[in-house]
Amino acid sequence: MAGIADRRPVPVAIIGLLVIVLGTVLVFNARDLFGGGTTYRAEFAEAAGLQDGDLVTVAGVEAGRVDAVELAGDRVLVTFTVEDAWVGDRTSASIEIRTLLGAKYLALDPQGERELDPERPIPLARTMSPFDVVEAFNGLSGTIDELDTAQLAESLRTLADTFRDTPPEIRGALDGLSRLSTTIASRDDEIRELLAGTENLSAVLADRNAEFDRLLEDGNLLLAEVQRRRDAISALLDGTRSVSEQLRGLVTDNSEQLRPTLESLDRVAATLQRNRDNLDQALELQAVFTRLFTNATGNGRWFDNYVCGMVPPEFGPINEGGC
Repeated sequence: MAGIADRRPVPVAIIGLLVIVLGTVLVFNARDLFGGGTTYRAEFAEAAGLQDGDLVTVAGVEAGRVDAVELAGDRVLVTFTVEDAWVGDRTSASIEIRTLLGAKYLALDPQGERELDPERPIPLARTMSPFDVVEAFNGLSGTIDELDTAQLAESLRTLADTFRDTPPEIRGALDGLSRLSTTIASRDDEIRELLAGTENLSAVLADRNAEFDRLLEDGNLLLAEVQRRRDAISALLDGTRSVSEQLRGLVTDNSEQLRPTLESLDRVAATLQRNRDNLDQALELQAVFTRLFTNATGNGRWFDNYVCGMVPPEFGPINEGGC
């Protein structure tokens, strides 16, 4: 009897593909379909580099991930999911810096007496964005570029000359301020170069952010693999110790039965040792015998042989030359 696949291959193939596609969709949307935490929202004045998939912590403990970061009018709306953690109705949220390379995470400080309503986002008054060091350096570099250090030095020098007849304390302070401005003006090129180099360094680090993250992730994978190998070696050593204990117990329990066998084995070994020369000579002669026997019997179902001297030479053509 023919099977269903033999009678209807096209419908069976279509049904199989549909089942595979449905299974894939269920796998990638299992969290949305079957739960997996509570989704909340929070309003921020700026995103500050926060991205989808960044970490969410509740009281310093990892509790979820950021789902979306989108613009909502004059503010940024962050959607995130929290699992197995309580979030109060007075909870505050802040975007924090996780690494020196600028990676961010969302930190929640759970407060309040009742649980936070998922339909009501955390308002802007209870959220805070971090201070971005890279943007600060960029702004400082631009400000220094626009600053006329020569004019500033001249202004401070004029101010010092104006107050030269004031009391010694004020005059000394102004003289020091004048010298400070002169020093800053003389080091203008070096400071400008330093700030430009700092800006370039921050830009390179920002460009390599993904590579550093991948390096850290690979390092974590390597450490995890080393930990697994350590556990495997530890388990192997424990198993070896158990086997040795079992063998020790086996020998102890069967010492009476094993002793005669070991003693007989020692006697056999001693006998073989005493007759080692005879055994070597027997093996050498056995090789000669085997070679000659093979030559005599290797041509079929008969023996090849050569007999000399059965007939004297004087009996004619059979043995004229003798042996």
